Amino acid sequence: MKLTTPDWPRLSAWTLAVVLPLLIISAVIAAAFNFQPLYEYGFSRYNVAEATGLAPAELTKAAHGLTAYFNSGDEFIDLVVVKDGEPFTLFNEREIIHLYDVKALIRLDYLGLDVSLGYSLLVAGLLFYRRQRQLLAAPVFWGGSLTLAVVAALGLAAAIDFNAFFTRFHMISFANDFWLLDPSTDYLIMLFPGGFWQDAVIFLGLGIVIIAAVAAFIGWRSLGRQNIDKNSGD
Repeated sequence: MKLTTPDWPRLSAWTLAVVLPLLIISAVIAAAFNFQPLYEYGFSRYNVAEATGLAPAELTKAAHGLTAYFNSGDEFIDLVVVKDGEPFTLFNEREIIHLYDVKALIRLDYLGLDVSLGYSLLVAGLLFYRRQRQLLAAPVFWGGSLTLAVVAALGLAAAIDFNAFFTRFHMISFANDFWLLDPSTDYLIMLFPGGFWQDAVIFLGLGIVIIAAVAAFIGWRSLGRQNIDKNSGD
């Protein structure tokens, strides 16, 4: 019995069909958490200045403080703004602990982005080096398509009942109930009310869909060209 040698380049390429969704989704989430215009949009749309009593400049300071914290080595956030002309510590202990948990999720997302990006670049680089880049076409098409399917399923769940979707996400993501905050006293909820998160999910979904659709289209076009070249060679 003759044993065949595994086609490692082809197998490596096909792993990208699974890695690509992680890369696209984690990249868009990372970008969104650092996208200041999204914060500013929410503050303006939901009259956050009126709800919090903070001037627009202080809201901008709060947004920059949050993104700086998420990207820092600090364990807990200590964000001081000015309210009614006096220094004001924005978040209470419960909110600080929840933001610590949120930061852990963001760091996990960063890790997923780093690993998936590094792996994708390694595989693609090796295939280009071996002059076998045509092996990327099908995995890129199916990776983009799988990403679209995942987003469609999650989007449908969110569209049917966003509150249930949002609650289930928190129950799965956090091992405690510090995410249960009071919108009348806790500034984290005042800064980011429920409507903001609905808009943010739509923003994330659109970003992921656009990138995944482009990837699937590129893969599809490449497959089409390969078929044309193959038929021409025949």
